[in-house]
Amino acid sequence: MVDIELTTATSGYDRKTCWVHARAGAIPADPPIVVMTMQKLRLTGSDVFYELNEMRTDDGGQTWTEPTPHPDTLGRRPVEGGIEEGISDFWPKWHEQSGVLLGTGHTVRYLDDNLHPHPRARSSVWTVYDPQARTWTPWRKLHPPDEVKFFDAGAGSTQRVDLPDGDILLPIYFAVPGTTGGVWGAQYAVTVTRCRFDGETLTWVEHGDEFTVESGRGMAEPSLAQLGDRFFLTIRNDDAGYVTSGPDGLHFGEPQPWTFDDGSDLGNYNTQQHWVTTPDALYLVYTRRGANNDHVMRHRAPLFMAQVDPERLCVLRDTEVVVVPERGARLGNFGVTRIAARESWITVTEWMQTGPPDPHDSTVCERYGADNSVFVAKVRFD
Repeated sequence: MVDIELTTATSGYDRKTCWVHARAGAIPADPPIVVMTMQKLRLTGSDVFYELNEMRTDDGGQTWTEPTPHPDTLGRRPVEGGIEEGISDFWPKWHEQSGVLLGTGHTVRYLDDNLHPHPRARSSVWTVYDPQARTWTPWRKLHPPDEVKFFDAGAGSTQRVDLPDGDILLPIYFAVPGTTGGVWGAQYAVTVTRCRFDGETLTWVEHGDEFTVESGRGMAEPSLAQLGDRFFLTIRNDDAGYVTSGPDGLHFGEPQPWTFDDGSDLGNYNTQQHWVTTPDALYLVYTRRGANNDHVMRHRAPLFMAQVDPERLCVLRDTEVVVVPERGARLGNFGVTRIAARESWITVTEWMQTGPPDPHDSTVCERYGADNSVFVAKVRFD
């Protein structure tokens, strides 16, 4: 049995910007201290993000602080030629070995407050939270061994696994040199990096298998989970979500499209998916077609969760539940935070941009009830 308690951390917006990328990390305490980061998106643009903010709860999500911006440590920085570089697609998670809340994401570059044209450099980044001072260290870049191959590579919106020895398995996606691919400028591939973290510095040690497909822009936004002694990778593609598994978190079988257990297509496409785990089960959180949601851009709402068959790598249709309902706005950029062995929180904002002909008209989302709420769905397993 699964119990879902849907709560709202904050709501409302000014029709000029809206909150996006709400993801949280839990610091061990009784109850856990939960720090949720998010950032504002300019509605009249494409992926125009500003500095990260945080909200925090020390009472199990009954109350949250107001969003607190961190422009000095988690904001944009000037680069050459009038370019600014910021961070986005951020995800904080507790690192047990070092005893710190470590957040990862990637960089994004702007010129005149719009996305810098391709080719656009991108790097994975990290920062560490101080729970007493309620501050973050200035974001720093992860340096790959091959700066040419990984010129455009980032850990944006990716779910990591921390190993018992403290090493980190951090999925990334990167532009394949010499390729082209629509609005992203290149064909993308995914891999998992193994990194070392000493509480302050994140260092690239190695990376594993590389995967892509020819459809759309390739593969992106991989997320990793572990169940027992096996690792599972779920991957975004323009036409279908993909899944694979492997023995060590670096090496995997050939990815296959996500399906239900009857063999039919899951219906997820061009949108990330993430994992919820318990000690004995694996669940996928995703969006899909076929839910009376044709009015939502890329069918990115509602958010569904269902149990995964770890042997067949498929979703068990009879276990599917809605964890966050659809109110006209997309919910495809979300996070999962493990609070306890049998409790996880799914955090997501109502992204107030819509589809053509005017993707910046947020009132289209409002017609169905959306108001840029920041939802926290508390999922508890018996």
